[in-house]
Amino acid sequence: MDMHTDPPPAHQTGRTRTRTVGKIPRPHGCQGIGLVFQGGGALGAYQAGVYQALHEAGLEPDWVAGVSIGAINAAIIAGNKPEDRVRKLERFWLDITSRDPFTQWPEGDASRMWRNMLSAMNGIMFGQPGFFKPRPAAGFFAPRGSRAATALYDTAPLRQTLHKLVDFNLINDGPMRFAVGAVEVTSANFAYFDNRHTEIAPEHIMASGALPPGLPMIRIGQHYYWDGGLVSNTPLQHLLDNLGSTSMLVFQVDLFSASGNIPRDMPEVLSRAKDIQYSSRTRTTTDHFLQTHRLRQALGEALHLVPDELLNQEQREQKASLDRLPEINIMQLIYQQKAYEGDAKDYEFSRISMKEHWRTGYYDTCNTLHHQDWLKFNGTGGIRSFDIHRTGE
Repeated sequence: MDMHTDPPPAHQTGRTRTRTVGKIPRPHGCQGIGLVFQGGGALGAYQAGVYQALHEAGLEPDWVAGVSIGAINAAIIAGNKPEDRVRKLERFWLDITSRDPFTQWPEGDASRMWRNMLSAMNGIMFGQPGFFKPRPAAGFFAPRGSRAATALYDTAPLRQTLHKLVDFNLINDGPMRFAVGAVEVTSANFAYFDNRHTEIAPEHIMASGALPPGLPMIRIGQHYYWDGGLVSNTPLQHLLDNLGSTSMLVFQVDLFSASGNIPRDMPEVLSRAKDIQYSSRTRTTTDHFLQTHRLRQALGEALHLVPDELLNQEQREQKASLDRLPEINIMQLIYQQKAYEGDAKDYEFSRISMKEHWRTGYYDTCNTLHHQDWLKFNGTGGIRSFDIHRTGE
């Protein structure tokens, strides 16, 4: 299936039937476009669909940051020329979902739930091509201290995939800012591997997605790292902390929704708990930065009320800095779980689910881009946040 040259038929999102969008000029006053990818395993195809829609609209990112599966998607985007990015994303997602024996299945939510469960079990038993493979006698059955004793799978296939699909010279020497997050195993300190300060290699991407106990920790230098989602599942804070005075349009793509329904059975309990666990940091980061930005604006206004001759040099410099606060528009794109998806949604790598996630990301982004007023900058230096699912528009 050639997903980027043959988009799926019109998709009903729960609001209005979506149309694709044409080229959109970069908004006046926007000095950069950021793309922020949360972790979420198999749900990451949603992010690929988001990027496809942005690519077709001509909104290529200047900044891309990711955690876990978001780090892999981000690396494929940053490590390829714009005209190759969608094709390489498609190649990755088609390759890792190629081992799917359940090609035919009856319709209906109950049947689909069984199909997804069997697909998840298939991945657990046999791994995913180009991503990870089972280790014989791993985990509890391996000798203490051996490599196999601390992980159930081997991610050597992912290393080969990254070498095949990603140009690391382009990541390190190209114009795009790139960062991925991981957590250091012994100290629990969160680390960002940023191409402005670190020479990015496959190990940095693999470290960001090394979720225990399934995937092995990755050694970088003298330290070992696990999946960044254990501490913070979104790299939004790193982007916001490093913007300086650059006004930016940020597309924040989350795979777990903070809002949801009351669970009605155990699979829904497990799924909802996972949503809360992995989405809470995103909401906290956004709220904290919004509050901090407003306080900076208030401090700047207060300093302007004081005659300049009464300010010392440090206060004058702070006043000048606060006059250059960036304006930030955050477009939140949050995957909404389907009725038949349970707690295995992030490790259920069937081809049919991948295509659905990709389509949903594509059409959610098209819906967002149809709200042209959301993209405009008003020159006030403030922060605005928009979410098509929250507005119900």
